[in-house]
Amino acid sequence: MDQKIIKEWERTLTDKENLPAIKKNARGFVKEHSVHECWEVAQACWQSPYFQVQEIASLLCGHIAYQHHEAYLFLRDIVSYHQDWRVQEVLAMSFDCYCQSIGYENALSVIHEWLTLSNPNNRRAVSEGLRVWTSKDYFCDHPQIAIQILSSLKEDESLYVRKSVGNALKDISKKYPELIINECEQWDLSDKKVKQVYQLAYKFMKKDNKK
Repeated sequence: MDQKIIKEWERTLTDKENLPAIKKNARGFVKEHSVHECWEVAQACWQSPYFQVQEIASLLCGHIAYQHHEAYLFLRDIVSYHQDWRVQEVLAMSFDCYCQSIGYENALSVIHEWLTLSNPNNRRAVSEGLRVWTSKDYFCDHPQIAIQILSSLKEDESLYVRKSVGNALKDISKKYPELIINECEQWDLSDKKVKQVYQLAYKFMKKDNKK
């Protein structure tokens, strides 16, 4: 079964980025197969030369990671080191899928764990994957916690991570401008890294002030 389905995906999904179809195929496969089968196919997909099929591997693991610890570790320790930015975008989706499966409140310890990892791709997967944070269960009722988690990365060494953080805070500012203002007013803007996040987070509020 592994090679047959993978050959089909390689034939039909690799002519362009094709993310909607990739997500649809991953979801469909998970619905119709056991966790063990999903894990086996994910491992085989990862060996494909096509990044689109490797993205399916990541998504399959995202769907089953709450039931399969090796799939979780695969996302954390293997997918996060892939060199293609498109695969990293899918890692963020896969991480969100995992958090949603176990519940975002239950995922807090995992979120904090990923934020302490040395690989910036892990840290960005958290920030980017959970956007829009305050549209997610738990965080919609606890926006301040989402803001605190994101703000902990305002001095991150990676510009890649800081941009994601600033944009995630900007998302939240549309609904909770006061909370963003209260948080950002405490920041040391003499730090160039912090100021970059600040400018992104304040983008929509600056527009409002010009009206």
